[in-house]
Amino acid sequence: MNAVLLAGGRAEDPLARAFGAPSKGFVPLAGRPMAAWVAEALRAGGVERLVLVAPEAAPSLGEDERILDRGSLLENVAAGLRAAGAGPVLVAAADAPLIPAEAVRFVARAEPGAAFVYPIVPRAAVEARWPGMRRTYARLKEGSFTGGNLMRLDPELFFEAEPLIARLIALRKRPLALARLVGLDVLFKLLIGRLSVAELEARAKRIIQVPVKAVVAAYPEIGVDADNPEDLLFFERELEAKVAHG
Repeated sequence: MNAVLLAGGRAEDPLARAFGAPSKGFVPLAGRPMAAWVAEALRAGGVERLVLVAPEAAPSLGEDERILDRGSLLENVAAGLRAAGAGPVLVAAADAPLIPAEAVRFVARAEPGAAFVYPIVPRAAVEARWPGMRRTYARLKEGSFTGGNLMRLDPELFFEAEPLIARLIALRKRPLALARLVGLDVLFKLLIGRLSVAELEARAKRIIQVPVKAVVAAYPEIGVDADNPEDLLFFERELEAKVAHG
């Protein structure tokens, strides 16, 4: 399987600026750029062709092809998918350096035939690994989950749905319009923790008109990413321990 590693962004990002890095994904962690840890996991997980989306000034991560940052997440994903080639493609965030090769293989194989496979990580799995860790969770009928920083997309179906996805993104700052599109019934059930994973998938499919699957992934490492200096200290400790234990 091929993969796109999203390491775009601006040097003005607070974390990037603090380290003089071309984007947040290239902040140094345990002696390497943060994105390098993700690239290593993707290769170890079986990725054959790696497309890197990054600023022009970013160093090489051994990628097979580089796409220059397009300025928005949706445009970066689209450009990366075009370069990645036919067949399902993994898309990984560069600011999640703990992603393990086992999680890469899991997402690559999960729910064959779905256009969009998105792993959700149980809160219990995160807190069992790192007690007291604060993340953002959605309370569903089956439990509380945080989103993963690794997903799988079918490029052909993604491009069919791209105009609808762009519409969702455009409405993100217009809550009433977004609520009408998503549905007040779904939002209310989500608010009170009664929305099921199956209902969430069904509504997502109705909105973007392609099959969507949310898969429960007991890999807490894909549910944590770097948002602030405290996160960097946490990742530094985890990666140094990983190197020390081989």
